[in-house]
Amino acid sequence: MVAGGAALLLGAVAAGYFALPSEGGDVTFKDVGFTIPDAGHATVDFQVTKDTDATVSCAVQVLNETHAVVGWKNVTVGPAEERTTAHRLALRTDSLGVTGGVNACWTIDPN
Repeated sequence: MVAGGAALLLGAVAAGYFALPSEGGDVTFKDVGFTIPDAGHATVDFQVTKDTDATVSCAVQVLNETHAVVGWKNVTVGPAEERTTAHRLALRTDSLGVTGGVNACWTIDPN
């Protein structure tokens, strides 16, 4: 019983730690839209919200109808005057995609 309580407490502490903002501040993204003109190309529109002086990297992907990745590209978003910036990224794809968007964004350590 004590071990179960300790495990629960440890899990709560770990969840709290990971919920805290990172040193570089929070980074969020929002998918705005995508276009799939043909089996070899896609365009993804998205927004990134971050500290104005932060540099982040975002992984953008295109998926096919079975949710397999058919296009992938990392893009760097540098410092900007506004916290939220809009981006359009053209990607090459291996086959026809049916959706596109940001998979993840993270702060790049300046050191």
